Order: sequence, then structure tokens, then C-alpha cells
Amino acid sequence: MLRFDLPQVPSNVIRWEAFVTTVMCSLALLVSPWFMLVPAAQGLIKGFLGHTKCPAHVVWRKIFTARNWLGRMEDAGAKMFAAKVLFLASSVSLLLYVGGSTLWQVPAGVLVVFSTLEWALSFCAGCWAYGLWYRRFPPG
Repeated sequence: MLRFDLPQVPSNVIRWEAFVTTVMCSLALLVSPWFMLVPAAQGLIKGFLGHTKCPAHVVWRKIFTARNWLGRMEDAGAKMFAAKVLFLASSVSLLLYVGGSTLWQVPAGVLVVFSTLEWALSFCAGCWAYGLWYRRFPPG
């Protein structure tokens, strides 16, 4: 379902944010699970409030605009759904860590894989799932 009520988001900024997510999740796996707080916070803000409310997105967008690196504009609805998935997976990872389970590494590792697919190949698994959902269960 396209979200015409939200401004579109630039693809290269989204890909850069996916790269940052990959780095944060990799640091969580290699250094400290507390690095998962960054993707959880970004997923919360971008997924539920919108990309324009996320301070990191605003900063990256300004930098990319100044250098004319924005790329094509994409629907924000699918990217917001993907950000909600990011929030959910990051939160699950943190909760498992706080609970003393080593299974926290599973959602962190999955996020490394899927965020790498986004920044390296521009394949958004969350966007794909979003499209599949709305083809299977169209609104109204």
C-alpha cells in the first residue's frame, strides 16, 4: 500500500542507513550487544514516527542533498514497515541478551544479512514482505 501521505525517501540515504545498521549489528556481535540500541532506536523512530522525524535520517539526507547523492525517490510506506521489522528484531536481540540468552546473536546476525542485502544490492527484504502482504491481503 503506497503511502501518499508521507514524503518519499531517497534510495541512497536509505542504503547508507542500511550500511550503518550493518556496522552497528556487526559491532554488537563482535564487541558488545549494547550496540543494538542504535538500530532499535532508529527502527522505532523511522518505523512509527516516520523518516523525517529521525535525527540521523535528517542529517544524512542533508549531507547527501548537498553532494547531489540522493538517488531515486522511493515510497516511504514500505521503508517504514522495514524499519518496524528492524525495531522488532533489535528489541528481541536486546531482550534476549538482557535475559542472559546467547540467542540474542540470531536476530543480530539476521539483521546483518538483510541490511547488507539492502546497502549492497538495494534489495529490501522488509519492503518485499510489505508488498507481498498487501498483494495477499489488500486493504478494504
